[in-house]
Amino acid sequence: MSLTRRFLVSGRVQGVGFRYFVFREAQRLGLSGFVRNLGDGRVEVVATGEEADLNRLEALLWRGPVMAHVTMVEVEEAEPANFNGFSIVSSRRGW
Repeated sequence: MSLTRRFLVSGRVQGVGFRYFVFREAQRLGLSGFVRNLGDGRVEVVATGEEADLNRLEALLWRGPVMAHVTMVEVEEAEPANFNGFSIVSSRRGW
């Protein structure tokens, strides 16, 4: 059964390749959804997939790429969504 979760990642997560890191890992895990920078300095990730894969993604978000420093990952269940693959979107575009 597929679930959709929204993750809000805080810390030094912009300008360090975080979105590209998430993109690669989400694709590797077979998740669909998107990642984007928010205006307040956080990164938002919305992902759909199996619970175990979403849990793996959450653990990876805490780690991040080498130059990142993650201080918080907020997680909430989201309404099921039908994404076509996983993408990086601009901060101006919604889902």
